[in-house]
Amino acid sequence: MYTSRGNEMGIIDIEDLRKYFPVRRKAFSKQEWLKAVDGIKFSIQERAVFSLVGESGSGKSTVARLILRLISPTSGSISFQGTDIQALKGESLNEFRKAVQIIFQDPFASLNPRMTVFDTVSEPLKIHNMVKKSAMKDTVVDLLESVGLQADILGRYPHEFSGGQRQRICIARALAVSPKVIIADEPLSALDVSIQAQILNILQELQKNTHISFLFISHDLRVVQYFSEEVAVMYLGKIVEYARTDELFHTPLHPYTIELLSSAPKITIQKRTEKRTYEGDVPSPIDIPAGCPFHPRCPKRFDPCDKVIPELKDERGRLVSCHLF
Repeated sequence: MYTSRGNEMGIIDIEDLRKYFPVRRKAFSKQEWLKAVDGIKFSIQERAVFSLVGESGSGKSTVARLILRLISPTSGSISFQGTDIQALKGESLNEFRKAVQIIFQDPFASLNPRMTVFDTVSEPLKIHNMVKKSAMKDTVVDLLESVGLQADILGRYPHEFSGGQRQRICIARALAVSPKVIIADEPLSALDVSIQAQILNILQELQKNTHISFLFISHDLRVVQYFSEEVAVMYLGKIVEYARTDELFHTPLHPYTIELLSSAPKITIQKRTEKRTYEGDVPSPIDIPAGCPFHPRCPKRFDPCDKVIPELKDERGRLVSCHLF
């Protein structure tokens, strides 16, 4: 979180979070560790949209699974409204499951092909015993209408819908239990560009009307700039820059952030600028380079970059992990 906030708590607070997976490259070889998430820290504020961005394999989806308690962290903590989620049991865990919902990347894979729309959207209401049977249909219809769908689809199955319609159904299902936080893990990447805008508008309108907090995970910087208020940039399991959205897009500091922004498509016509070139591919999270993980690809690297891991420290009102600052 920003140093200017002092000890202000968010609805979700991540502190020194790590997740290492044991791997063996060959049978009987020495066990090694894949560092999917490696000591990150951030806060999601109430009624706010916080985005995680970075290339595939940077650890974004692992963070989502950790927050949902689908997997356990190697170390560090995740707090929901001030309580460590690993300590939750019984009814308190059940309340947490209601409060934090997810919208997945692939709407078809996340829907049961044997369940109708009514069964899909009403299932969380039945599990948490939130609505009487007599009012169930009206509640489901209201949820569907909130995402732009009509009551005549209640008896239909997922294969009968387009990708955009399926994602609307998934959003309605997530909204059913009145969550406080929604984790949207690449919710637009499987959709056509024209449909992406529709779904994004739905999410933005829901956030405005319901004040739900969002963790928005994406590699599409145009969407992040439009939807989020704060952004953390991840690279090989670490956060390399953390700033308010307008500041990060206007004045990126970390060389990796500059690379991401320079590679994003530009909608407005701009003067031709010098093209930045970055060497090599993203290293394996099993063989993370010594020092700064980005240094093998960084055109601005100098002596300490390949030896010393830079700290994530305050610079110009945001956090950046780079020896240049």
